[in-house]
Amino acid sequence: MPPKSKEKGRKAIAQKKKNNSDVALRRDEARQAKAAKDQLKQRLQGLSAELERAQSETKAIYAEMSRQRQALQEKMEAHSKQLEEQARDLQNQLETCQKKAKAAREEAEQALGERDQILAQLRAHVADMEAKYEEILHGNLDQLLAKVRAEKPQWDGDILKLHARHKEQLQEFGLNPLDI
Repeated sequence: MPPKSKEKGRKAIAQKKKNNSDVALRRDEARQAKAAKDQLKQRLQGLSAELERAQSETKAIYAEMSRQRQALQEKMEAHSKQLEEQARDLQNQLETCQKKAKAAREEAEQALGERDQILAQLRAHVADMEAKYEEILHGNLDQLLAKVRAEKPQWDGDILKLHARHKEQLQEFGLNPLDI
């Protein structure tokens, strides 16, 4: 073989080796890519399963929270209704008490007014009776005084006679009337 053909043969062998090496390299790269693909596929399946599990847990948590929220809302509504009912009852009781208190106050004011009126009438009656009794008493005292004045001269005479008789009786017993 001439030198050119040797060189061509070497180049061809080198090219063939290079091609074989490229093919081997590509095969290795293909195997690595397939292994990486399989690994990523497994990882993707694991992540998908984890995602499904997380979504399932999230749905369960959401469902539980929704149930609890609904139960709490129902409880709050029931409590709110109960408080509203109590407020209505208390408002009605307050209105009833206010009406009773107003009626009692009006009744007490009326009773006080009647009492004051009766007291005023009684005071006027007592004052009138005092004036009449005073008039009667003065009239009777004036009559009594007139009778006493009319009878006094006779009483004075009777007293002098009685005094003189007692004096005589004392002297009869030998007693001095001035010593006694």
